[in-house]
Formats: sequence, structure tokens, C-alpha cells
Amino acid sequence: MKTSNKEIFCNPLSKNNPVTVQMLGICSALAVTSKLEPAVIMAVSVTAVTGFSNLILSLMRNTIPSRIRIIIQLVVVAALVSVINEILKAYVYDMSKQLSVFIGLIITNCIVMGRIEAFALANKPLPSLLDGIGNGLGYGIILVLVGFVRELFGSGTLWGKEIIPKSFYAAGYENNGLVILPPMALIIVACIIWIQRARNKDLQEKE
Repeated sequence: MKTSNKEIFCNPLSKNNPVTVQMLGICSALAVTSKLEPAVIMAVSVTAVTGFSNLILSLMRNTIPSRIRIIIQLVVVAALVSVINEILKAYVYDMSKQLSVFIGLIITNCIVMGRIEAFALANKPLPSLLDGIGNGLGYGIILVLVGFVRELFGSGTLWGKEIIPKSFYAAGYENNGLVILPPMALIIVACIIWIQRARNKDLQEKE
């Protein structure tokens, strides 16, 4: 049965999420989610690269020789990442410096390359664009959730602004430094996976 454009776009947001279901891109959850702002910027960057790389390579799919397709994919993705990096330098320079290594690593992000191989090279441009954006947003949702929890409970702030009232600290409340450490990112992702699978019987493993 043919999958509709709506399903192509929406499935990665929930029941086929690239992080919690396909187990892709989990390294980013460790690296860029101690604060909400870098998590959002990384999510937007990956979504843009995944969407446009899917679109471009879908348009080129009938002209790419099979033996050099990986090289062409890397060239397209690297060019898009370079553009994104320059945009970040122009508009959010401080965050660009903080994320410099991780923005570059989008080139080898398994979500980006996986969607090109699994979808864009076999489908028309519009569905490929929707698939790329959907998977980028599905990835981004998890990053934003993890970044929200880690910054709020680890630093008492969101987007660098104080959220926990000073009266709480005066009453004895303390930020949980453990939440900022990388292992907590995996624990939070694991909790999201558990909640998602508990609510969706289709994702539960059958005995």
C-alpha cells in the first residue's frame, strides 16, 4: 500500500522516531543537550540538512552512477553543512563556536545518510523532502526534550534565563549537577523510549 505524504512526514515524529525507535543519532543527545539553546540549534541544523539533502539527491537519483553514489552523497551533505555553518557564524557566532565540531559531524550523521540511502534515492522529490524534514524534526524533538530537562534541573535555567525562583534556593533547593553529565542524557532518552513504548503497543516486542 502506498504511503501518503502525511504519513511520510508524521511517522518519524512518533512511531518511527529516528532516535527512540531506529536508535540513530543518539550521540548528539550526549554532546549538545546540556543546555536548551544548542539542542534547538542542532535540531534545526540537522532538519535543514536532512530535508535539503533528501530533496537534492532525489532530484539527482536517476543520474548518479551506483559505484560513486556515496561520494556524491557526502559532497552534497558537506556542501549543505558548510552553508549551515556559515549561517550560524553570521547570526549566532558564540553558539557556532560552541557547536563547531558537532555541526561538522552532521556530515556523517547516520540519520542524514540513512534517509538518503533508504528513501531519497528511491522516491520522488516531494516525498523525499517531507521524509527528510520529518526525520529531522523527530530527531529534534528528542534533543529539545533532553535539553529542556537537563538545563532546567541541572542549572535552574532555560535558554540561559533563570527559571527556578530564588526563594526555592533560599528554602534549600539545589541544582542537580548529575543531570548535566553526559550519562544523564542517555537515562533521559531511555525514559522517553520507555514511555513511548508503553503507550504504543506496536513498538512493544512480542514474546
